[in-house]
Amino acid sequence: MRAPEATSTVDFAPRAIARLPPASPRQRGSVTWERRLLGWHSLLCYLFLYVPILILILYSFNRSKQTAGWDGFTLDWYGRLFANDLILRAVKNSLIVAVSATIFATIIGTMVALALARRSFRGKGATQSALYLPIIIPEIVIGAALVTFFGVIELRLSLWTVVLAHIAFCISYVAIVVRARLAGFDRSLEEAASDLGAGPLDTFRRVTLPIILPGIIAGALLVFTISIDDYVVSSFVAGVGATTLPIQIYSMLKVGVTPEVNAVSTLLLLLTVVLIAIAQRLQQDPTPSLSKGARKK
Repeated sequence: MRAPEATSTVDFAPRAIARLPPASPRQRGSVTWERRLLGWHSLLCYLFLYVPILILILYSFNRSKQTAGWDGFTLDWYGRLFANDLILRAVKNSLIVAVSATIFATIIGTMVALALARRSFRGKGATQSALYLPIIIPEIVIGAALVTFFGVIELRLSLWTVVLAHIAFCISYVAIVVRARLAGFDRSLEEAASDLGAGPLDTFRRVTLPIILPGIIAGALLVFTISIDDYVVSSFVAGVGATTLPIQIYSMLKVGVTPEVNAVSTLLLLLTVVLIAIAQRLQQDPTPSLSKGARKK
């Protein structure tokens, strides 16, 4: 007697699917209706999020000083913006804080990411958990904690306390972004460099750094964006003469919303969008630059 042939799952699946009854017109209509409902829901969500921003940008070109109605197109408010000494001083302070925080947070955050990815040490799990605290904790709590700390060590509030505060809560962002880049790192490239006689410093400079550089740049751009946009923490730790751009914008809003406020908000929004887009593009690049060079050769 001949044994029955075994039927594999691969052979059985197409036959089982072929025996399924076709979808009825009612079922097809239900799927179409669900897709349309989901599409309209998504459209309403995007409108709710972005229509106020578009209105802000539009009214930054409004000829009228009042934002109650449209009175014609003009660029005068942008000219007045660049002639306003208070705004220019706030922009200068924000750039000092953002650039300083970006440099130091990027260096420290990259070192933290390398240590967590390459070394095993006591308390590593606690360190990894603590790394997410500045991102999870509300900013108002961070601001209150920092101003209390500066008071305990008797450090006078100034522009440099703002810099120190921004460095403190921005390190985590760089560390997380760079560590994500290190997750797909091929360690055999470093081993090959060592076998060819390269020392640890040369290996890092010629192999490791070029590969993780997109992650470092993405983290730096993210830190710059977060720092230049921050209001809550800066309002706690800023001293006399340390007014940053978000604090200046908020003080202008107390008087009333004018096209000048809309203009400076539009420029800040444009800068933020550009930097976030560049950072996102760098994070999505899966191919290390070293591998690209090797492939071209």
